[in-house]
Amino acid sequence: MSVKQLCNNYQENLNLIQRALRVSASFDIVSRKIQIGSKSACLFFIDGFAKDEILEKIMEFVMKLKPEDLPPQLIAFEQQFIPYVEVTLEKEIEAIVTQVLSGTIMLLLEGYDQAIAIDARTYPNRSISEPEDERVLRGSRDGFVETLVFNTALLRRRIRDPHLTMKIMQIGQKSHTDVVMCYLSDKADPAMVSMIEKKLKAVEIPSLTLSQESLAECLIKKHWWNPFPRFRYTERPDAASANIMEGKVILIVDNTPAVMILPTSFFDFIQDTNDYYFPPLVGSYLRIVRMVVFLLTLFLTPLWYLAVKNPTLFPDWISFVQIEEMNSVPIILQLLIVEFIIDAIKLASLNTPSALNGSFSVVGALILGDFAVKAHWFVPEVLLYMAFVSIANFTQPSYELGYTFKLFRLLFLILIAFLDVWGLLLGIILMLIIIAKTDTITETSYLYPLYPFNKQKFCQLFLRQPIDKSNS
Repeated sequence: MSVKQLCNNYQENLNLIQRALRVSASFDIVSRKIQIGSKSACLFFIDGFAKDEILEKIMEFVMKLKPEDLPPQLIAFEQQFIPYVEVTLEKEIEAIVTQVLSGTIMLLLEGYDQAIAIDARTYPNRSISEPEDERVLRGSRDGFVETLVFNTALLRRRIRDPHLTMKIMQIGQKSHTDVVMCYLSDKADPAMVSMIEKKLKAVEIPSLTLSQESLAECLIKKHWWNPFPRFRYTERPDAASANIMEGKVILIVDNTPAVMILPTSFFDFIQDTNDYYFPPLVGSYLRIVRMVVFLLTLFLTPLWYLAVKNPTLFPDWISFVQIEEMNSVPIILQLLIVEFIIDAIKLASLNTPSALNGSFSVVGALILGDFAVKAHWFVPEVLLYMAFVSIANFTQPSYELGYTFKLFRLLFLILIAFLDVWGLLLGIILMLIIIAKTDTITETSYLYPLYPFNKQKFCQLFLRQPIDKSNS
């Protein structure tokens, strides 16, 4: 298939670009015809992407040129008469169309077989503020936004090293979404970087509609039965910079404020940014608390249900967990219903206006809790343990891992209902098998540093190490 290119015929070039851009079909695709010296010219740009003041200054400058000022070569013209920093020459129609639709101003000039691309674009953006789900008591209050160049600048501000590499590529036959690979060339494993880049270039998809989630599903083959997350996400530039300094690769996708951290293992989710804004002893304590609490979210209700169902399996000193007053609704059904109701409340909360969120939470807790007990739908113990589990889920920021544990918790409850203690053991074994068989994009172990075992890295999972030259 031949690649369409510009020629020396201005009218033919003009018609070719106008047809490719479908200028007449969209009001926001602008073609502005002007006169430069004795030559005809046309500017192509997207209304809303082009900086008006820059465009006006360029037009004012070039429209004052005289016929004798125009050089025979287009490269000499752009070097002498385009007063802007980011300027390139383009010949292929496809590249011209993609750049215009990305926000670049394209200048087509009579008598030349190339067009001048002026990267004077601007995108609608929101202010750089702290991410809602990754707040810290101390530390910076900035966060990534939906504009790609702002995000790369936030990383450059923190890592002023020439080895910091930003490789950009476009993914999606229709969306041409910009994706940036960010890493330190002297720290990251070259084989890993090459593997990730090869997989990115091999992605074939019309559009990255859901930004990083669409890219994640294209990069790794997912199995519907495996809920464990293969990627970590962060909206914090300081957390992303720390991972880059440790030799990891960051993927930045345009139109999304969350970046992807590669490679990712199961134990990476134990860490949190707050650990590093406190002294090592306090950070280690917070990390241990987070691990213990998160394990409780997985095993608390299954173990309690097992103790209620089989009180003889447990010692007498924990007899206080037994239900004082049973009702006609089976405990397993109560637990499953409350799990369902909690997710329903979360979904409702997402669609509740911010001004009413507080009232919604109070009303939901009072009505669904107090009246459900009085109506003998639920026993108080079910609501107590499920309330703890729901709150404890927020001790770590990964929603994906939170719902993974929730699904396995439901599986444990169902298996215990049918098989008692053997059901719990079967569920744990099944979970461990799925973890062990989980693939990563870099083909490394999902259980590292437990397997393959690395003593130093394994100890660092539990103890926050002091900052030094090897620990960012």
